[in-house]
Amino acid sequence: MQSENSYIRVGVSYYKIVEAPTIAGQVNELLVSWNIETIRQDHGKTFLASIPKYDGFTCIPDHLNFQSTYNNFYNTYSPLNHHILEGCCSESLKFVKHIFGDHSELGLDYLQLLYTKPIQILPILCLVSRERSTGKSTFLKWLKQIFENNLTYLTNDSFSSQFNADWANKLLICIDEVLFNKEELTERIKYLSTTNYNKLEKKGVDKREVEFFGKFILCSNNEENFIKIDHHETRFWVLKVPSVKKEITSFLENLEQEIPAFLYFLQTRKPHSPHQTRMWFTPKQIETPALFKLVQNNRNRVEKELASILLMVMENHDLEEIKFCPLDALNALSKTRLRTDLTQIRKILKKDWKLESSPNSNRYQKFTLWGDGSTNFTDGKGRYFTINKKFLLEHFEDQNSD
Repeated sequence: MQSENSYIRVGVSYYKIVEAPTIAGQVNELLVSWNIETIRQDHGKTFLASIPKYDGFTCIPDHLNFQSTYNNFYNTYSPLNHHILEGCCSESLKFVKHIFGDHSELGLDYLQLLYTKPIQILPILCLVSRERSTGKSTFLKWLKQIFENNLTYLTNDSFSSQFNADWANKLLICIDEVLFNKEELTERIKYLSTTNYNKLEKKGVDKREVEFFGKFILCSNNEENFIKIDHHETRFWVLKVPSVKKEITSFLENLEQEIPAFLYFLQTRKPHSPHQTRMWFTPKQIETPALFKLVQNNRNRVEKELASILLMVMENHDLEEIKFCPLDALNALSKTRLRTDLTQIRKILKKDWKLESSPNSNRYQKFTLWGDGSTNFTDGKGRYFTINKKFLLEHFEDQNSD
């Protein structure tokens, strides 16, 4: 920690390094703009010559070999104040197991990468549960204790704001009670989760490009549609967190005491998963029932209704696959009063379901859906698509009944 009379000059501006006390009894090191005349009044004219001078700011995260300066640029990343010690961290490991469940080893990899490789791109971690007392908020508070000033909390409104100077240089950006009901917010967080650069914007100051290494953690009580994503998305790691069987009021304090030992454990453990993709983990590794449920509820109504109709026809006639043309699907959907057209149906079949039509116009058994819900087959001819029952059951059948 710097002394209370520590000053620096960056470019032509002066700053004082202060230690702001926290409710928890700790201190946060902050850089506060300071007036040159005030420094003269407090310390005399000759004091200015002793103040360290830097050409500018940089932000380079490193928890193992932190450097305060790089090539005469002042590093604004906050060093961690923990004194790493070997010891017991059983409560911390149990908590990781509670949060990540069957993915606990991958969860330890995630935390290990945050600590040892802070510039590594990682998935967007989403903790969801409609139940109370699950530990989601405790997990964020614990990470705040570990990574200190390098973690910040955002609200939905602050993330959607154009001004981002308060979080653009943070390692962890946590959004609790998240509800992104606009596609542009989803696209923004997807872009930021994989980019190396971002535009930093302060009020009254021109935008400037900065290196970006932030990781997002989203928490929500809404399991079905807290964010809009499609079924091709691979950047989200969605975990349903179970409720805590017995609440311990001093649990966070116990976790805090184990931080030095837990960081030693992370620093010395062998990673469970090798580096396989740009986000370290493969999409298959971070695939969960909670992600499946989220994707299901984000599918558009036309797609879900079409799948439901095709499943119904196959089950009524004991079929494992069905052949149909887009016009057959349009006629069937017209009975549901959903507004759609052939262009949207062809997009669903080709782009979303990855189906290919027959190369030539061939004969097939065409299904017809009647107003009373009954169906029958007649001879038809066209460039039909073929879909099997297994595909529809895997992608549209609700496997997450509560």
